[in-house]
Amino acid sequence: MSDSDFMASSRDFIREAIAEDIHAGRFDGRLQTRFPPEPNGYLHIGHAKAIGLNFDVAAEYNGICNLRFDDTNPLKEEQEFVDAQLADIRWLGYEPANVYYASDYFVQLYEWAIELIEKGRAYVDDLSQEEIRAYRGTLTQPGSESPYRNRSVEENLDLFRRMKEGEFPDGAKVLRAKIDMGSPNINLRDPVMYRIRHVEHQRTGNEWCIYPMYDWAHGQSDSIEGVTHSLCSLEYLNHRPLYDWYLDALDVYHPQQWEFARLHFTYTVTSKRRLLRLVQEGYVNGWDDPRMPTLAGQRRRGVPAKALRDLCDHVGVARTNSTVAIDLLEYYIRQELNRTANRVMGVLDPLPVVITNFPEGETEWLEAVNNPEDESAGSRHVPFSRNLLIERADFMEDPPRKFFRLAPGREVRLRWGYFIRCENVIKDARGNIVALHCAYDPETKGGYAPDGRKVRGTLHWVSADHAVPAEVRLYERLFKVENPYDVPEGQDFTANLTANSLSVQNSAQLEPSVQELAVGETVQFERKGYFCLDPDSDKERLVFNRAISLRDTWAKIQASTPRRKSGERG
Repeated sequence: MSDSDFMASSRDFIREAIAEDIHAGRFDGRLQTRFPPEPNGYLHIGHAKAIGLNFDVAAEYNGICNLRFDDTNPLKEEQEFVDAQLADIRWLGYEPANVYYASDYFVQLYEWAIELIEKGRAYVDDLSQEEIRAYRGTLTQPGSESPYRNRSVEENLDLFRRMKEGEFPDGAKVLRAKIDMGSPNINLRDPVMYRIRHVEHQRTGNEWCIYPMYDWAHGQSDSIEGVTHSLCSLEYLNHRPLYDWYLDALDVYHPQQWEFARLHFTYTVTSKRRLLRLVQEGYVNGWDDPRMPTLAGQRRRGVPAKALRDLCDHVGVARTNSTVAIDLLEYYIRQELNRTANRVMGVLDPLPVVITNFPEGETEWLEAVNNPEDESAGSRHVPFSRNLLIERADFMEDPPRKFFRLAPGREVRLRWGYFIRCENVIKDARGNIVALHCAYDPETKGGYAPDGRKVRGTLHWVSADHAVPAEVRLYERLFKVENPYDVPEGQDFTANLTANSLSVQNSAQLEPSVQELAVGETVQFERKGYFCLDPDSDKERLVFNRAISLRDTWAKIQASTPRRKSGERG
């Protein structure tokens, strides 16, 4: 790629900085990024931006992007989370050049910690966590030095070795960097480098009982791997001086850290700690519950990965945090599914219809287009018989003036089928409508009358004789307010959970073509929304999750929202 090409592809300040580095020959013209998640939960939709930025930038500049699990806290980490995060990244469409773990570097990190002790730049502290916090000071008041800060190098080396060998209990001692307790940046006030954790690690077992803090492991892992540009979210901006201090104190290869704004959404919580609460306290049915903002939950719901990537591209890379309306994500979901999802017909609340002039026991197969947005998707055949099912809401015995669907004496069009006219309404002893008797016009196949007469309504339907029963799960937003953290005093974010965010319809009947769908495949139920075949499905009963309704509330807002222009700084 030429220098001009590098500059042309710089659509934001990070790409511009990278292009400048490459143009100037820094890092020998290389580009290497990494995505470094902690395996203490599932990735969420906010991570899509960080994942995409790291992998896309590397691809644009012929570089590589690695995945590195920051597995430095075995109290909270599990192999389940490692596997899930790797699956999520691949679902988004990215393949790491290499998969690394911070635990790969535990020996090197320990040796470097000894080096800092020998240089008089790290010490073992006996203060408790609460005492360290108190000694650290505030944003307006400097901190105070620990009474253990001036231990000799020999004593610190001995204590650190004994920490590693398991002589002390959890919390008894920590290793801290010796920097500046009076620094205006609290992160430089002798940060903790190691703490004691007598717990088994999912990869190293019981080999270690001291574990590095993120800030200590982060930059050194970047250095070991040869990362050129360490791309982090904005909360690490104030950590950058510490990132630089460690690398300079060790005099090792020094990557460049850049920070960008995170991706926040309305009606959404993305804190992994809070998401864990939702799982543990039973508000949802696991990390991959389709109501969850996790990538696994969105995938199970039927959200296409491309919709998330398109959203991230639209939002761009900025220097300041902001909140994106969840309607915008829903807009991109609809755009992508409208383009890619095949159509089927399904009735969620069935009302029987008997076509009185169609021969009993016979079946006619009608041709239906799979996707009017994609000619290559072809067509399928749907069965038409004497016994049909329509949506109960599509009939009214005494309709208002602007109701254009089926009513007594009224004619409507059946999608891909015929005109039918309601001739008789069948009720039970309590007066409830239990069936309709209708006549079809065999001359209107395909939905057009040779005499030119028009009808106002078109209904979806299925043949009762061929219908496939299904459970359909309808999801609403998990939170009922834009800002879930906006709660009265004494309450927390769970007070804003939607009372009935999941409803289940067990009476759904679908056209038989759905039996050919693969788990995870999303289709449009015509006039109802987009639905994804859930892993809970079996041969006896299919289960579908509603990915999203057909209604689009974002289109008008989108039309008036200016997109970031090429080259515009965030």
